[in-house]
Amino acid sequence: MDTSLDQLTPIVQRALDEDLGTSGRGDGDVTTLCTIPADATLAGRFIAKADGVIAGLEVARLTFALIDERVQVEFTIHDGDRVTTGQTFGTVNGPTRALLIGERTALNFLQRMSGIATLTNQFVKAVRPHPAIILDTRKTAPGLRLLDKWAVKLGGGQNHRSGLFDMVLIKNNHITAIGSITAAISRVRECDDRHRPIEVEVRTLDELREALALQPDRILLDNMSLDQMREAVQITNRRVPLEASGNVTLETVNAIAATGVDFISSGALTHSVKALDISLTL
Repeated sequence: MDTSLDQLTPIVQRALDEDLGTSGRGDGDVTTLCTIPADATLAGRFIAKADGVIAGLEVARLTFALIDERVQVEFTIHDGDRVTTGQTFGTVNGPTRALLIGERTALNFLQRMSGIATLTNQFVKAVRPHPAIILDTRKTAPGLRLLDKWAVKLGGGQNHRSGLFDMVLIKNNHITAIGSITAAISRVRECDDRHRPIEVEVRTLDELREALALQPDRILLDNMSLDQMREAVQITNRRVPLEASGNVTLETVNAIAATGVDFISSGALTHSVKALDISLTL
């Protein structure tokens, strides 16, 4: 994932505008502006209130920088590091108004990204000793896909396609609309002059055989049973990488990995994440 400052800044600025009403609906943090003198300064600490994997440190730093460049943010760990309950892992110093204005937005990013990274890391550990790679999906929070997928990588997973533009994924509805897997793959190969990777979703072993004959770049096994997945691995015999998807949980992911599939994708990494409990104490 590209995590350049040019891409991060609009995301963070929109979140600040939403909170402050500066896009036309309001005139800033009325509570802070009315109660805190303009020249007041303060310091604070980032504290983990639960064990987990931290992600989003640079996003939190950027949040305060966009409010007031005088705010100094220092972290004693790096993105992707583990923290334990009660651990102080960073400090902030600067104008009190800026700290209070940015506190919730910075924590929202940090808590969500850390929650995604923590859950992803649990999935990565759960597939051991099997080599299956954990993938995310497009089931991300609207407008936050860059951050959600960045957090997956920090948790030890890998990213599936970024969006509809960088990879072909022929799903059931495409196949239904066009008539067959063969027709869908043929149309793509005729149409896409950039020759982007092609993945095709199959629901049965017969569909697998049809797709396999056309040699796509990857085949997705949609909601197959463990027995079906094992047979799919045997039929494919490593000729095309296989991805398992559908109702993947921490309880089932090891058994899925044991079938021999190459990838396991789970929307739960990003659509059902529980934020990691983190506080900023001033």
